[in-house]
Amino acid sequence: MKIKMGWSLAVLPMVLAGCVMPPDGVNDDDLIAFDEAVASIGCVLETEAHYLPVELQTGLPREQVIAIAQFRVAQEQALPLQSGGIKLITGACTPPEEETQVAAAAG
Repeated sequence: MKIKMGWSLAVLPMVLAGCVMPPDGVNDDDLIAFDEAVASIGCVLETEAHYLPVELQTGLPREQVIAIAQFRVAQEQALPLQSGGIKLITGACTPPEEETQVAAAAG
């Protein structure tokens, strides 16, 4: 019984956080740098012209930039685009309230 109780308490923070953990090798500073870099290019990460400045500003390789983008989508902090890219919707990229309502109605 003690083992199950300990295991369930260890899992509780993951359940509360939506069961999505940041990518391996990514820390809070990397997440902040990603958000700032994506905001600096207009909040959309979609093409090579978007990825290169984000990689340069963050110092992260493409694989980690992609992993963080997927993490932000899983956390509902970014929206997936039909092209395969993402649009960040938190922090400096938070859309005005009416855009959020229109996107929610369409979604």
